[in-house]
Amino acid sequence: MSDRLQSLTSLEGKTALVTGGSRGLGRSISLVLARAGAFVYVNYRSGEDGANTTVAEIETEQGRGIPVQFDVSDPAAVDEAVKGVIQEHGGLDILVNNAGISRDGLIGRMKDADWNQVIETNLSGAFHLCRAASKGMIRKRQGRIVNIASAAGEAGNPGQINYSAAKAGLIGLTKALARELAPRNVLVNAVSPGIISGGMSDELDDDQVDAIRTHVPLRRMGTGAEVANAVLFLCSGMSDYVTGQVIRVNGGLYV
Repeated sequence: MSDRLQSLTSLEGKTALVTGGSRGLGRSISLVLARAGAFVYVNYRSGEDGANTTVAEIETEQGRGIPVQFDVSDPAAVDEAVKGVIQEHGGLDILVNNAGISRDGLIGRMKDADWNQVIETNLSGAFHLCRAASKGMIRKRQGRIVNIASAAGEAGNPGQINYSAAKAGLIGLTKALARELAPRNVLVNAVSPGIISGGMSDELDDDQVDAIRTHVPLRRMGTGAEVANAVLFLCSGMSDYVTGQVIRVNGGLYV
């Protein structure tokens, strides 16, 4: 790798917060950012063992990170956590809103709690983090926010109206916030994965996976690392003129 390219991809001296970093995509994203030199706060709500495993993998590769527990749907807890990160490291340079849950069901059987929990975590949680983190980024006149959306938020999935609505809302949040923060040099983008091995896709049975795979031109599931590499691009110097965009990492799904 040339010195110029290495400089553009380096996150040395940067502090990142990845929500939902205890498993799946969150773990992959945390590892890739740490490999690029960032100090990574690995958020978890209840998966302490998983978050510790993520940090252990980061440290095994000579990276730096620490687990941090809070519920993204709790605005007071979010404010306190972000305040702590800023006090410990002098600022927060990168926010990746990855935390998400699913409570699938057809509309006739979906309970209010199933709707509310998904919206509060997947959409309101990102709002809480963006509000808390953007204040410091605005003052520093620099920062990167990456929201993990989903193909479900662009095309919709039957049986996932709550999840699809939350991810569609996250895309709208991304575009509006990008316009709002651009004058302060804070870049806001989204990565929209298709069906990715690990994480929530593990809840699908073989028939469901095969049915989805037939719609993917590349005829395979993606990997967490492939999504994480797109996140790295948006967090690095390679994307200094990119904001308000949705990068689709889906193997051509819905092309």
